[in-house]
Amino acid sequence: MNVTLATAPQDLQTLKLYLLDLTGLGKDALHIYAGMALFIAVRLAWRWRGGWIVAWFAVLALASGVEWLDIRAEGKVGAIQPDPAHWHDIWNTMVWPTVLLVVGRWLHPRPKIKASGDLAHQASDDTGEQAPPV
Repeated sequence: MNVTLATAPQDLQTLKLYLLDLTGLGKDALHIYAGMALFIAVRLAWRWRGGWIVAWFAVLALASGVEWLDIRAEGKVGAIQPDPAHWHDIWNTMVWPTVLLVVGRWLHPRPKIKASGDLAHQASDDTGEQAPPV
């Protein structure tokens, strides 16, 4: 199957219908699951600093791109949905990744630092034993 920019809108519609039939989900639920799956996949792949933001922007790019392709597909068949319907799809896709972005800082454990003593005198294996004086 050759997918080009000209055929992408219709190919996406076919894929979405296939996924709806395969999973038995509704269209809104498919948006929610797709957004969460992408967010988690990107977050697992990008574990460094800023991973929460990168994952959120990846979902935003997916949601915006899919809606753009939906509008193009609707234009080809002359059945363009009103703007609120498209914003509803973006909202469904973004709501849980946004919640995770906001609370993500509390989901990430912080390293434990001992408050007593000078950190330079602790052994490198972090057993709490003092390093021998030099």
